[in-house]
Amino acid sequence: MADSYDVVIIGGGPGGYNCAIRAGQLGLKTACVEMRKTLGGTCLNVGCIPSKALLHASELYEAAGKEFASLGIETGKVSINMEKFMGQKDEAVSGLTKGVAGLLKKNKVDHIEGKGHIAGKGKVVVTAADGSKKTLETKHIVIATGSEVTPLPGVEIDEKQIVSSTGALELDKVPGKLLLIGAGVIGLELGSVWRRLGSEVTVVEYLDRVLPTMDGEISRQAKRLFEKQGMIFKLSRKVTGVEKSKSGLKVTTEAAKGGEEEVLDADVVLVCIGRRPYTEGLGLENVGVEADKRGFIPNDHFRTSAEGVWVIGDATHGPMLAHKAEDDGVACAELIAGKAGHVNYLATPSVVYTRPEIASVGYTEEQLKEQGREYRVGKFPFMANSRARTNHDTDGFVKVLADAKTDEILGGHIMGPHAGEMIGELALAMEFRAASEDIARTSHAHPTLSEAIRQASMGVEGWTMQM
Repeated sequence: MADSYDVVIIGGGPGGYNCAIRAGQLGLKTACVEMRKTLGGTCLNVGCIPSKALLHASELYEAAGKEFASLGIETGKVSINMEKFMGQKDEAVSGLTKGVAGLLKKNKVDHIEGKGHIAGKGKVVVTAADGSKKTLETKHIVIATGSEVTPLPGVEIDEKQIVSSTGALELDKVPGKLLLIGAGVIGLELGSVWRRLGSEVTVVEYLDRVLPTMDGEISRQAKRLFEKQGMIFKLSRKVTGVEKSKSGLKVTTEAAKGGEEEVLDADVVLVCIGRRPYTEGLGLENVGVEADKRGFIPNDHFRTSAEGVWVIGDATHGPMLAHKAEDDGVACAELIAGKAGHVNYLATPSVVYTRPEIASVGYTEEQLKEQGREYRVGKFPFMANSRARTNHDTDGFVKVLADAKTDEILGGHIMGPHAGEMIGELALAMEFRAASEDIARTSHAHPTLSEAIRQASMGVEGWTMQM
């Protein structure tokens, strides 16, 4: 006999488990199928969470070695205990994955371990690690399978010398030379970790800029700051091969348009050219659903072309971000339950957890110019912010973009301390379709970093006034 449910969710990452929790809260009998032994998906197990643990620890290590003395804090020689350094990361991951399992149980969601396969309308077959199969019958199937590392043709990842983000989180020693293929978020974050610990980091990027999806001004200044920190950038270049030798790796590169070959030495190569939807082998053909050429499953308010089959998170279009998947999951569960559900992707922030942090929400200047939309810009540097000066953390600025006629905030970009926390104010303002003047006339505590957002908002109409 097959087990029967209202909703079966394939995937236990941020999209899947949040969808499951919300469905459970709404009284739907729900099962969440996950092929890993632990819930949380890529984000919690081998992505967002472990990388932030290493970023935080490595930042403290660098500060202790380079900054504490100038503050009058004398520490002596600082060193890294790799076992403990990695252990604190694993401890954070373990605690959080157990927390997710507890939340599913609290909301009466069945957690089923195994790989889910859509066998037909309303039918999901789960194959456990031992090969045993279990059939689930359901009114609704939610595809929340997330994404996987995009491979680079001709470069075989072994997770030892040639690694993906997963392998870069598990290195047992600091590479002498680390080469990153890709200057996006993942590469710059993990590159920052190992640079702080002593690696010489070289970044090869096919495009002519770092962080290509970010506002151009942010991208340019970010490159300057990362170069100041010691990163080496090879832009407008592509990797054509990686050769292993006894002495390490030989990485062959050439100009993006061809020619101008250059061979670079490396001890470890990190392939970080992006992620792709994990949608192969799901049994989509059994319900008449087709993914596009890149593997994304089209949707209309999370509904696929097949009745009773839904899709959320990285498996479909939109920002490939954990919090976007969370929002998708909640909205999808609410729609299944007959309630209203909606996600505003324009107000979904994106963060790069380097130092300084870089955060963005809404449109970039380049996008507004492409639209032909008239806009005004307000900017404020952290060098002129009292709290940033007091904290000796002054790199970066806040930039607010607003409609030239209505003053509605169209985009916000922050490079600076705690940017990832502060971007929430601009995201909330955009969600409420606030004007820059609304922020400019809202009292902000002094001295705080968030005053820089207020001052940048004042700058839209030309009345910035404060250090």
